[in-house]
Amino acid sequence: MAFAQITRGVAIAMGTLATVVMAGCSGYHPAPKAFQEATIQPYRLDSGDRLRVTVFEQPNLSNTYLVDQAGYIAFPLVGAVPARGKTIQEMESIIAGKLRQGYLRDPDVSIEVANYRSIYIMGEVGQAGQYSYVAGMTIQNAIAVAGGFSPRANQTNVDVTRKINGRIITGRVSISDPVLAGDTIYVRERLF
Repeated sequence: MAFAQITRGVAIAMGTLATVVMAGCSGYHPAPKAFQEATIQPYRLDSGDRLRVTVFEQPNLSNTYLVDQAGYIAFPLVGAVPARGKTIQEMESIIAGKLRQGYLRDPDVSIEVANYRSIYIMGEVGQAGQYSYVAGMTIQNAIAVAGGFSPRANQTNVDVTRKINGRIITGRVSISDPVLAGDTIYVRERLF
């Protein structure tokens, strides 16, 4: 009878352990194919990006402009210009086109990103928070900026939430994967 109770107790303990392990895995979502494709696409502007706009021979128009929460930049003479989802080249064409409508004969517009929108790092890191994005940054670089991994951190992969084609998508990626401006990185706690 004692052996049966021990065997039953071990079986219950093993079942409970399996349930806990499986529950920990139920949140696993591998990164969709769109995650990798987004890293090789041209950069798309969004709220929080700061643009350096240069209009050749027009020093009064050349300045730094912020993409506001609504996704627009307030540009002199032409007013609000939609920027969200546009590439740099598309923005150059849009602003040049608007300036051509009664303001300048043949405007030469050049744009570069002065400051990218922030990234957010949460979970098992030294100092969770909002950080500046730098072009070419990897997940590992971002975690280093946030004070490195905590002692309990899973140091193999992380969950990243990213806006792709207007949709918010979360997936699990390696720490060697690239970061995109606006990403939210979540470092999970390791199971054991």
